[in-house]
This record gives sequence, C-alpha cells and structure tokens, in this order.
Amino acid sequence: MSGRHPAEPWRIKMVERLPVTTRQERQRALRDAGYNISLLRSEDVYIDLYTDSGTNAMSDRQWAALMSGDEAYAGARSFYRFETAVRDHYGYEHVIPTHQGRGAENILSRALIRPGCHIPGNMYFTTTRAHQELNGGTFHDVIIDEAHDPGCEHPFKGNIDLAKLERLIHEVGPEHIPYVSVAATVNMAGGQPISMANLTAVRDLTRRHDIPIILDAARAVENAWFIRQREPGWQDHTVAGVLRELCARTDGATMSAKKDSLANIGGWLGVRDAGLAEQARNLVVLYEGLHTYGGMAGRDMEAVAEGIAESVQEENIRARIDQVAYLGRQLSDAGIPLVHPIGGHAVCVDAAATLPHLPRDEFPAQTLAAALYLDSGVRAAERGTVSAGRDPDTGGNRHPRLELIRLTIPRRVYTQSHMDVVADGVISVYKQRDLLDSGLRFVHEPDVLRFFQARFLPTAPDSILTRPAREP
Repeated sequence: MSGRHPAEPWRIKMVERLPVTTRQERQRALRDAGYNISLLRSEDVYIDLYTDSGTNAMSDRQWAALMSGDEAYAGARSFYRFETAVRDHYGYEHVIPTHQGRGAENILSRALIRPGCHIPGNMYFTTTRAHQELNGGTFHDVIIDEAHDPGCEHPFKGNIDLAKLERLIHEVGPEHIPYVSVAATVNMAGGQPISMANLTAVRDLTRRHDIPIILDAARAVENAWFIRQREPGWQDHTVAGVLRELCARTDGATMSAKKDSLANIGGWLGVRDAGLAEQARNLVVLYEGLHTYGGMAGRDMEAVAEGIAESVQEENIRARIDQVAYLGRQLSDAGIPLVHPIGGHAVCVDAAATLPHLPRDEFPAQTLAAALYLDSGVRAAERGTVSAGRDPDTGGNRHPRLELIRLTIPRRVYTQSHMDVVADGVISVYKQRDLLDSGLRFVHEPDVLRFFQARFLPTAPDSILTRPAREP
C-alpha cells in the first residue's frame, strides 16, 4: 500500500447526479454571473470546491439523528444533547447555539467590541474582520511572517508572532484589546495550523495583561491532527485529546459546525465566563433565536452533536487530510505554485505567481478562478484582493501578500477520481496562463464582503474569458 492513496473509511449508500456542461454553457453562465464564481448557480458547476462550509456529506448516523430532533421552542432535549457534545469535546462550560459561525462572531463582537478597540489575530478572516470593524474595532495581523510566504515550509504557519503581539499591547494598551483572535487552522493562509507551544506562549503573555483568547474553532480538529503529526511530544495523544488541550488554552470559541462537525448548518459560541455567557444569551435571543436553539432546528442540533463525535474519529480525520494532500501532491508535481505545506481543508494556488503580469487591481485570483471554471467546470474560491476589501482610511484596494485561489475540499463528498479531474483542470489552465493577458474590473461593488455579490467585466474586449467557444 506504500505510495498509494488510501481507501476512504466509508462506503456510498446514495449518489447525487453531477451536472456536465459544455464550455459554451459555462461561458454563458460565467457571463450571467458577472464573472464572479460566487454568483454561479450550482446547477452550472461540475465539481464544487468553493467551500467546505455546510457542503459535507452527513453520515447515516447523522441522518438518523435528524429523526430524533425535538422541535420544542424552549428547552428542547436536542439542545441538551448538543450542549453535552460541545462540553465533552471542546471543554467550554457555557454553550450558546447560533445558526452558523458568523452568528457567533456577531454575538461576540457586539458583546465585547466598542469603537476604539483593537483586535490582534493570526491573519484576518473575511466575516470575522467585518464584524469587528462594524462594531468599531480595528484588526491587527500578528501572524508570523512565514505565513505570508507561499513557498515557506514552516510546519506551523498559523503561529502568532509574540513580539508583534506584545508590541501592539504596549502601543494601544491592554484595556483597548477585548481579546486576541486565534484561528486554528488559519483559513486565509491556506489552512495552516498553530502549534500547541505557540498557543501556550500566547496564553502566558495574555494572562499577564488580563486579555482573553477567543478561538475560531471551525477547523480545530484539523489543527489537532497537524499538532499530533508535526509537534514533538503529541504523537501519542488522541486527536480528541489534543483538541481538548488546544481549547483549554483559550477563554472561548466561535464555531461553524458546518466545517469540522460535518453538518449542513449550525454553530455555537462557547465561553468560560458566566457574565459573558449571560450577555451572549441575551443577544442570541435578539438576533438568532431562543438560547436553547439559537437559529437551529432541533434536528440540526442532533446532526451537529453526532457530527462532533464523528469528527474526532481517527480514520475520519486521517482520510480528510490525506485527500487534500493527494490533490496537493498532483499539482505540486506538475509545477503549479501552491501554498506550502498543504493545508487541512484546501489546496491553495498562488495566483500572483501564476499570473505575475496582471496588476493586483485587475484581480489575478478572481481572473484565474473564472478561467478554471470556464476550462473545466470546477469552482474554486478567490482569496486575494477582492476578498481583502478596501482600506477604510484610503479607500483603495487592500493588497494582501497572498493572492490565492482556494480549492476547498468538502468532507466525504468527492472521490479520488474527482481529485484527478480537478488536477487536470488546474494544470490545463496553468499551461495556458500566458493567454490570460488581461484581468477583471468591478461593475458592481458591495460595501461589505464584496466578494460574495460583486460583478465584474474583463478589462480587455478580447479576453480569453469572452472569446467564442469552439466545441469539438
């Protein structure tokens, strides 16, 4: 079995038809979507790697759990099973359900952030920073420099630079820092983990200044796997045990159960402080639903509770990481510039290195994602200048050092053969990269999270994205 892709630890009981489209049909769909892969209809997408959020395949046990959902408005037994699962696996005493992760981010931000606050973190995430800014805060990136270097092989590129964090604390004062925002893994860096040693050091530093740590735990199980694989002293621990230790070094967490917990909807906010929990429950009633359902149906809470237990099963997480690595190896072997090491939930192609001739304000990653869809029907996600948004002070586009397209692998959905098709599509576009001699410009730009609903047009009338399709 050495060198071969391992078999998945599940068998298929139901299938869903995938749409197979022509290049001409994809060109029409792309034009109708304003050259924004976010606005494509799923019926026009062959292999959808836009996100791993809510796109996972639930197990037979999760589907069975749906049938036991208690839909009582108040005090449903499904909530208490859900609460117990979160406490047992993540360790937070107070559990507030939300409809998904950004609901938890909204509640947390409204509870803790005021105008003039500063929130350090290990690289921004789109919705997290948006909530922080909408409540008057300013995000500060304190991740290690290696995280911004796609080719660097540092095993824990999600680590926080302690010197950067301490410098910020002294500059703005600890009283103006409501919490340190720690992602595990770091999505915008390509799914890169933080080490246990680094988080422990961050905990020691923040404790001296009485600053809480809030974990983005959406993919913390994947982070726990990398700790066990890469960090000395953790090889003999279970993934479940590493997860608990990771969370034990934090004061709370926001969670999108649509990721690691293998559910199609759901989330939670977990905290240790009783006063913050009371405040959060009051806000949940206003924005999400009663504190014992928080925007989820009882059946959703049952599916999440079961998914939490499945997420830490060794064979499940191993197969998940191995599938992502399999795609990464194929692309790396073909010379595609990627973010290294390969992350936990996605393979990220370096669009800036692929299309170095395109100005950043012509959005190389957005252009490359559109070209990939046109060529193969594969939908990826842009994670570059479009996602970064505009600087609130200058009004200009932010230009993050990482200009990526993210091939995000849903859990338990696609087979090895699908990964082969994706690899062929990316390699095909890479070979034609010189033909992508012009990019895209905005024709509609929303004020917040523009990448979801923006519309574009090619900057040149003879763009490869608009040339007449020639079908065989």
